[in-house]
Amino acid sequence: MQFDQLKRREFIRLLGGAAATWPFSAGAQQPAMPVIGLLSIGSQSSDAFRLAAFRRGLNESGHVVGKNVTIEYRWAGNQNDRLPPLAADLVRRQVAAIATIGGPAPALAAKAASATIPIVFMIGGDPVKRGLVASLNRPDSNVTGVSFLDDLLVANQFEVLHETIPNADVMGLLVNPTNPNAESVVRDVRAAAGTLGQKLLVVRASTDSELETAFATLVEHRSSALLIASDPFFNSRPNELVALAERHVIPTMCHLRAFVAAGGLMSYGTSLVDGYRQQGVYIGKILKGAKPADLPVEQATKVELTINLKTAKTLGITFPLPLLARADEVIE
Repeated sequence: MQFDQLKRREFIRLLGGAAATWPFSAGAQQPAMPVIGLLSIGSQSSDAFRLAAFRRGLNESGHVVGKNVTIEYRWAGNQNDRLPPLAADLVRRQVAAIATIGGPAPALAAKAASATIPIVFMIGGDPVKRGLVASLNRPDSNVTGVSFLDDLLVANQFEVLHETIPNADVMGLLVNPTNPNAESVVRDVRAAAGTLGQKLLVVRASTDSELETAFATLVEHRSSALLIASDPFFNSRPNELVALAERHVIPTMCHLRAFVAAGGLMSYGTSLVDGYRQQGVYIGKILKGAKPADLPVEQATKVELTINLKTAKTLGITFPLPLLARADEVIE
């Protein structure tokens, strides 16, 4: 009898020990959180506002970073040659999807690295012409995303800048010669300048040192204003461009609100915040089972005019009242 009681106690002790381990074993078998790969041409600091908008889109689809999804970041530091190995690294990591930031270069690098992992881009320009998708309505591959057509707005941007400074003798246009759209942008702005009877000076830069040279050329030719074309290199340097414009006292128009927030005179362009939010929503849909081939490329169409009155006062510029009335945001 005593022996049976000992055996029973030992059995209960062993059973209790095994039961104590069951929750841990079950927990270890729970599926891991999905991992999103984020591939950017820029840096963590330059992408801060983009990431905030992207996460907001994820949240709208029920995904919260750190709670039910995680992100692996890969930044190229504005070096295009780093993009292919960074994309390949995300593929080896077997991420659930890849979001790309900073124009077509990271999107093309991701597409070259994988034909199966879902890829969602956010780019300016036509993704069909860039070779990213077969069509806007039916991407027909593992790639889809959001596009904003700021290149189509350059003529309007030039007209708004001319409306602000109607008596300018010379107005400048800054383009990146390595951008595939550079020459079409130059043609569009030349046509707008011709219609307005405005003399145009085109300057080109793809490096920091070339930016310095470009602004020196603008000063040498007495340019009264400058339009900065949309480009990932320029987009990553709002503070540097504002500093150059301030140093050389050149009123400047850009397509980015971030440029005006940093002290630039004005911006007119697609809301990038809304575009990156849409990108986050698409990634969320894919994590829930949607296929990129079935998700049409979204067109970011919300356009904003932002004006910095403080900078205008420093430059001695008075905005026409009709233009102020059209502004979506006035920074004072």
